[in-house]
Parts: sequence; structure tokens; C-alpha cells
Amino acid sequence: MSILSKLSILDKTKSRNKIPVTVLSGYLGAGKTTIMNHVLNNREGLKVAVIVNDLSEVNIDADLIQGGGGLSRTDEKLVEMSNGCICCTLREDLLREVEKLAMENRFDYILIESTGISEPVPVAQTFTYLDEEQGIDLSRYCTLDCMVTVVDAYSFWHDYSSGESLLERSQAASEDDARSVVDLLIDQIEFCDVLILNKCDLVEEEDLAELEGVLRALQPRAKLIRAARGRVNPKDILHTSLFNFDEASRSAGWIKEMEAPHHTPETEEYGIASFVYERAKPFHPGRLMAWMEHWPEEVVRAKGIVWLATRNRMAQSLSQAGPSIQFGPAGLWAAELPEAEKLALLAEEKELADKWDEQYGDRINKLVFIGITMNRAELTGSLDDCLLSDQELASDWSLLMDEFPTVLEM
Repeated sequence: MSILSKLSILDKTKSRNKIPVTVLSGYLGAGKTTIMNHVLNNREGLKVAVIVNDLSEVNIDADLIQGGGGLSRTDEKLVEMSNGCICCTLREDLLREVEKLAMENRFDYILIESTGISEPVPVAQTFTYLDEEQGIDLSRYCTLDCMVTVVDAYSFWHDYSSGESLLERSQAASEDDARSVVDLLIDQIEFCDVLILNKCDLVEEEDLAELEGVLRALQPRAKLIRAARGRVNPKDILHTSLFNFDEASRSAGWIKEMEAPHHTPETEEYGIASFVYERAKPFHPGRLMAWMEHWPEEVVRAKGIVWLATRNRMAQSLSQAGPSIQFGPAGLWAAELPEAEKLALLAEEKELADKWDEQYGDRINKLVFIGITMNRAELTGSLDDCLLSDQELASDWSLLMDEFPTVLEM
């Protein structure tokens, strides 16, 4: 096909209403294919194109949908994308396949089932931004309608607390894939418009209510739906107009908590609560590491910025989910910027200027904790014990014991 012919088809497609797209994410075994089949069998006449992504060479999920989804061979289409993941290795293939479907100009909707190890953010970006290398801009003729994450109510806590990596489970995208199972679970939960808690029939009501409370704390923006055997109302995930990239990117519970000007504790049903720990004093690296080595089991999720005395030029990032704890440089403190840049930043950001300390600038410890039956006073006290004492503040901080991994300071 010539470039002119292709542009002509694209212009015709553009003149029509953009094709809405729903993406299903969720860890392996959560029930995405069952939900997909249920929706396809109850789609009320929509002409649907389905893209199924599977990491293995043989796309088993596609076979299941072909057999159980009731797709019309003449009106609809099933695209199999195997042996890779659409959030990374098959992203270019996804761009081209969606473009081709749009150019066919005969579908009312596109449904995508991503592989169980796919991260939702890169998939969403595929539909939001121009890919300059491929010269494809899917936003011209598609609109991302809804990002759905499916959570396995029966296996969630087992996977969350396993401490295993995807590589250890033989589920990694490549030999270089160092992600842990729990980090993937959290990534999928914290970026979505709809959370489907599936397999609810396999869990006792009290346990289910507690898990639902935890999910609401982790992801307060998303619509949460309980499901059994993948049965959901198609209207809950089709034609929702729920997706907004900026809102989805800032929808995680820890972000909401971090950005709230004043935290008002909510009713702690099932003991689920969150709070922000904020102190304008640096941590002693030795005491903080000792604290982290005995991480409180009641903390489900923690995220934020750390001021470490021995690394005074750079803010440190702390991110925890279950047994996975990540700690490392997050960038220079604003106080370390060249004078001209610093003054420009302070003039631009009033909130930063209001909190500026004459001696330490913007340096601060600010951490969000989400957990079950947390003793806030005890947690806060134990973290306060990790801060530098007044005597240590007046000493040479570079002499303090620091066993955190060595990184190059900027």
C-alpha cells in the first residue's frame, strides 16, 4: 500500500468516531481470559477486534477465546501476539496491529488482554503518545477508554508475600528481567480505572472485605468490582470514558496521601489505615538500615523520600511492597542546584518556597505507610529513634556508618 493510500484511509478513519479500547491487565491466573470470554458473549452486537498477548510461543489464551468468546469470523477479528510482552518486546507489533485494525474501518471496539507480567503504564503510553520511531500515533483514531486490572482474591496474599522474582517462577520476559512478583502486582493495581476482584466465591466474606479494604487503600480512584468466575457487567469496562493518563498516573493511594494538605484519619475498618511520616531531620544510615532489616509486617505498602545524613546532596527513594524493599538515589535536593536554578525554582513553586529551611533547604523525610492494624505511635517512635540526635547533628555526618549500597553522587 502506498503512503498516499494509507493516509487516505487514516483520514477516513479519523473522520469517524475514534475506536474505543479497553485493556485488561492482571497477574497470571487472575482470570483475565475468563472475563474476556464473558464480556464477548454479552457484548450486545458490538463488532469487536480482540488482541491477546501471551508470553509463550503458543498463545493458549487466544485459543480459549476463539473457542469460548463467540467471535464472528466475518464481522470480527482475533489477533494473537505471542512470545513476548506488549509493554516492551512486542510494543512495536502492538502499534502496527492496532493501526491495521483501525484502517480496516469495520470495528466498534478493540479489547486487549495483556500478558500476566505486563506493566500497564507502557501499554497506556502506546495509545497516548506519538511513536516517533514508527511514525504511528494511535491517538489519531483510537481512544483508550478503560484500563482494567484483575486481581485474584484467592491467591493475592500468597503472591504478595512470596518474595519470589518472576525469573524464579520462570515467568520473566527475559533473563535480564529482575522484577519481583509483588512489585508487578502493585504496578498493576496502582495504575488502573477499574479493579476487578475475581474468584470472590473462593474466599470467606471477612477475608474478602479486608482484602477489598487494602485494595481501596492502594488504589482509591479505581472503581472496584467483585466477581466470581469472571462474570462482570460489560458496561463496567466498555464505553466507560474513565481513562485519563494524568489522573491514572497519580491515582495510587500513597500519592493521594502524600499530596493531601491535611490528613484526616478515616474509619479504620478491618484495621486498614494510612499515614504520612514527615520529619525535617536526617536519618542515621546505620540505625535506618537496622530498622529496615526488621520491617514491620503490618505495613503493606510504603513509599516516599528519605534524607540520609551521609548522602546529603541527594534525596533517596524508598519503595516497599511486601518483602520487596527498594532503596536508592532519587535526584539532587533543590538546595544543591546552582544558585540561579534554585532561585528560579523557588520563584516558580510557592509550596517549595513556603517550606524552605534556611539551613537545610528542601531536605526532608516524607514517607507514606499503608497497612493493617498498624500502631502509628509505635512506628513513628521507632523511626524517630533512627533520626540524628542533636549531638550527631552537630558532628561530622560523613563519619557515620553507612552500609547502604554505594552509588555515585551527582
